[in-house]
Formats: sequence, structure tokens, C-alpha cells
Amino acid sequence: MDPADGTAERRAAVVYNPIKVDEDQLRAEVARAESENGWGESRWYATSVEDVGSGVAREALDDGADVVLAAGGDGTVRAVAETLRGSGVPIALLPSGTGNLLARNLDLDLDHLPGSVDTAFAGGDRPIDLGIVEAERADGAREEFAFLVMAGIGIDADMAAGTDPKLKKKVGWLAYIDPIMRSARKKNRLRIRYRLDDHDARSMRVHTILIGNCGSLPGNVLLLPEAAVDDGLFDIVALRPEGVRGWVQITWKIVWENGVLRRTQVGRKLMSRVKEVRALRYLKGARFTMRFDSPQEFELDGDPYGEVVALRATVDAGGLIVKVPGEPDPDAAREHRQEAEAARS
Repeated sequence: MDPADGTAERRAAVVYNPIKVDEDQLRAEVARAESENGWGESRWYATSVEDVGSGVAREALDDGADVVLAAGGDGTVRAVAETLRGSGVPIALLPSGTGNLLARNLDLDLDHLPGSVDTAFAGGDRPIDLGIVEAERADGAREEFAFLVMAGIGIDADMAAGTDPKLKKKVGWLAYIDPIMRSARKKNRLRIRYRLDDHDARSMRVHTILIGNCGSLPGNVLLLPEAAVDDGLFDIVALRPEGVRGWVQITWKIVWENGVLRRTQVGRKLMSRVKEVRALRYLKGARFTMRFDSPQEFELDGDPYGEVVALRATVDAGGLIVKVPGEPDPDAAREHRQEAEAARS
């Protein structure tokens, strides 16, 4: 108890990947920030090969954490977020690794550890959406996962499954070039039957399909320009290139139109005069189900999750609270906790 006001002392939990972080530096910054902001001593939980973050994040919740700092790559962040879903306890991002996809989409600082730690202890709370995927395996088994940025079948899943982890650690995103090129040479070989929200089921032949909660990828690539992390909707894109010309159209659309023209008023006016290309099809909705004619690799936030024969994705609107720079709102934090507790009871 805090003798000054009789309230329980707030404590943070740090879930960290010991391979990807400088633990000594991280401990020093956390000790500084907790002292400056009047928090108690933080508890520390290391991830492992067997537990990339879900189990230790559950321990942190059971131990009464008031905020959980996720220090690691996208896999660590996804696992911690999946566990914190609906708990009312916020996650603070301490980016590490090659992706940092959620941090990029929230415009958080990627290269300033003291600032990220300060945000964890003194920042504001921002509710965001989570994507929830129910995956059906070839043997009929079903598993549920959460994702923060994107779920996908096709080129991104091939990329995630075919990339050498050791090479990725050495050269970062350059390691994806080879699996991307191998996947790009494949034709539109995948027929899916899909249903969006309450619309009738339809069929489509695609090369790649991506379900996005956020729109930006590394390298400032704006794949889904209308995606928002807190709008309660998915933005979905199907890539359907026919040969080299189709890939040129996709590259032009993503790199030039989305990445350059869309960022200026003049560019947006020019885009209004350009016809959409058949190689790309955009959809938007809160529920999306697809079934494949053969088992397919799928990925979540850049990591492979094996083969599936069907996926069902739904939006958990406001299901996760993220610490962001700005003044904290105690009333809002209290309301988040009360809503989460009511939902669990």
C-alpha cells in the first residue's frame, strides 16, 4: 500500500525476449522510469523457445500487473497481446527485431528506448482492435489466434515460412527477397470460397489474400491505405496478377499510388481519374471466412502458423489497450478495467 493515499502500489511487468534485447540497458531504463513516476519495482518474465510470450504474460496478469511491457519482436508482441485481450491491462511496446509492425502503424518511436519506457509508465491509453482468427487444419482440428496487423495466405505466408531465421537475423528484411521471388513466379493457383459479413458466399481465384487490421508494412509500404487500427473493420486485399503485367500493376498501385500520390492533395485528385486494376481487389468488413481447395500456409503478423484448409477472421473492436505518448487519463483507464471485468463475469 502507498502510505500517502492508501492505494495499492502500481507495478509493471516486463515480458522480454532475452535474445533480442539488451537486458542490462532495459533494466536500467525501467528502474529509472518506475522511480520517476512513483511505481513499485517491476516484475520480469523472460520468453523462451517453448513460450514466446503467452504463458509468461498470463503469469504477469495473475501477479497483478498494471501494465505489461512487451520487449521483443512481432512474435513476442502478438503473444502478449493475445493474452491481454479483454483484460483491461494495457500493453506497452518496446520495439525490437526487424518488423515492429504494430509500433510502425501507431507511429511510435522505434529507436528511442528511454522514450518507449517513459510511455509505458506515464503515457495515455489507446484502445485498438484485435483480429481473431479461427484456423481449421486438414485433420479437422481448430485453433484460435489473435493478430495485430495482418493475416495472410499466399506470398506473405510463403515468405514467412520460407525465410531462414538465421539469415533474417543477419540481414533483416533482405532475407525475404528469395522467398518473395519464388512465390511471385507462381500463377493464381489458389481458388477460395469466401463470405464477407452477411453477404452471400462467392468464389475467387487468387495468388495472395491479406486480411489487415493495419495498413503499413516495413519500408513505409502502404498496402491497405484505408485501414485503421480502431475502426472495427478489416481491410482485405486480394492479389490476382496475370503474368508480369499483373505484378507491374500491383507494384505501381502499392508503391506509387498508395505510397506517393495518396499522401498529397494533388496526388489524390490524380488518383480519382485512374481506374482500379483487376490485379488488385479490395474488400472491407468485420467478418471474413474463406475455405481453400487444398491446404495452404498462413501467417499472422509475419510469422508462419502452418497449413490450414479454412480461416474465419473476426474483429474484436477495442479488444486491446496500448500505451501511447500523452497524458494518462485515470478515469478512462478505470472504465477500461471495469468494462473488461464486466465482460468476463
